[in-house]
Amino acid sequence: MSKRTVRVIVVFIAIPVVLCLCIQLIPVWLAQKNPPVLSEPTWDNSQTRALAKRACFDCHSNETVWPAYARVAPVSWLVTLDTVRGRRHLNFSEWGQARGEGTRQVAEVIREGSMPPAMYVMMHREANLSQSEKQQLVQGLQASLR
Repeated sequence: MSKRTVRVIVVFIAIPVVLCLCIQLIPVWLAQKNPPVLSEPTWDNSQTRALAKRACFDCHSNETVWPAYARVAPVSWLVTLDTVRGRRHLNFSEWGQARGEGTRQVAEVIREGSMPPAMYVMMHREANLSQSEKQQLVQGLQASLR
């Protein structure tokens, strides 16, 4: 292998490594805060809250569990953005304030399988609800969120 080939290989490896290190300097994870819980819905039962906590609370409450990988860019950017957007649409910890989604929309996204998102379920196996758990969550949310 010539010196020129070695230099080219080193440059092709060094540039992505340096870029990955530089993007860590953007402290998006500083926005990963959990404001206080102001109020919650009046849950119809503890099982509904447990299912919601398991599958929804990380993005739709102020009780987010921020895993270690959520502090590493660019993953931190995605996790923070998803949580901010999720809280804006529906926040179980700020119940009674203006809501973007009604009960019908919440039930619909759970039934169709778009919530919780597949990428989230891949990283959080406990959020993978069975069909009966989804149905129980939908019914419980409909009873709780009236």
